[in-house]
Amino acid sequence: MEERKYLTTWRKYIPVIRLHLKRSLTEEQSFKLNITDFESAGDRGKSGYTFSLQMENGKVINNISGSAVARDLYEALKTDETIKSMIQDKAIKISVGKSFVFSIKTTHISSFKPEETAG
Repeated sequence: MEERKYLTTWRKYIPVIRLHLKRSLTEEQSFKLNITDFESAGDRGKSGYTFSLQMENGKVINNISGSAVARDLYEALKTDETIKSMIQDKAIKISVGKSFVFSIKTTHISSFKPEETAG
């Protein structure tokens, strides 16, 4: 199992992802990825490059162990200081579909804590 073969590819996209992540605070964002960037990194064949990556407070909350593309994206995101600070206190869903469109949807995590009622 080759490790991190998509990391370099994702790092090329970091400036674009950063921009869309910022904009996703107001509305869902999407942009088309260049499939040849990924095919040259590793051929996924029929399984394709589709995945869904869900994060809360900068931590992955869904299972991405079966997707090298998703794992490497997460690695690229968490090593970028600007993105790291942007994804704190937020719930973020990133997905790539069959048409190779990268989508980011961000929602704020409520920091509201109900007060304890003293009896």
